[in-house]
Amino acid sequence: MTTGDNSIEQLARLLSDHHRILVFTGAGISTASGIPDYRGPQGVWHSRQPVYYQDFMTSAAARQTYWQQKSEDRAAFGNAEPNDVHQAIVALERAGRVDMVVTQNVDGLHRSAGTSPDRLIEIHGTNTLIECQKCGHRSEPGPHFARFAESGQPSDCECGGHLKPATISFGQNLRADDLYGAFAAAERCDLVVALGSTLSVTPAADIPLRAAERGTPYVVINRGGTGHDQLGIITLRLDADVGEVFPAAAGHVLETIDPGAAAD
Repeated sequence: MTTGDNSIEQLARLLSDHHRILVFTGAGISTASGIPDYRGPQGVWHSRQPVYYQDFMTSAAARQTYWQQKSEDRAAFGNAEPNDVHQAIVALERAGRVDMVVTQNVDGLHRSAGTSPDRLIEIHGTNTLIECQKCGHRSEPGPHFARFAESGQPSDCECGGHLKPATISFGQNLRADDLYGAFAAAERCDLVVALGSTLSVTPAADIPLRAAERGTPYVVINRGGTGHDQLGIITLRLDADVGEVFPAAAGHVLETIDPGAAAD
């Protein structure tokens, strides 16, 4: 579907009519911030051999490769800033429309934009913290990457555990609490909006699907096909640049809301 004023109006009406919106986001919302779509033609996965979690935990060479990859990403994208999509989601939250944001992204841009921590689930973790794989302690990434740059070797935690960015690596289980919270939001939301995701990675893509299967209106905005397009459950499907469509629709909604009438 091509984008036009009518599509934006349809989206704005849906956003305006609902007050418990589940926003599900993927890599496509962060490309305007300079972070590549990992699954696109220029995506990182097309040029990089992934390091699997089991290999990370058992192989010093795998840990060195992983930290080198993360160092390259940090140098290239570490100064990325939230864009209009992130800001529009925050504005809708503050207007009492957003119940939960579930993101596949590990870039931390939702949090930087101002999404409330208690309304944000980073289902694949975050690059903004370093986590010990033994004791679970989390710390700021800067000193760890500085030490890696000097020595070429990743550090270990004081407890002896291996340190890595607090993301979910290939072969690593998602956090049970995050999954529970995300699916609970899918059960209670009155609208689900998927932005910039191919909806092809499970179990994350099952979260908006759960909401849609219980009859919740479902909006999908993504440039290119998604794994849910042929399921017959989508209320509004826009094959469009999410950065053009979603902030514009959110802006229409916000113009009509009485600031004193926002829901808790």
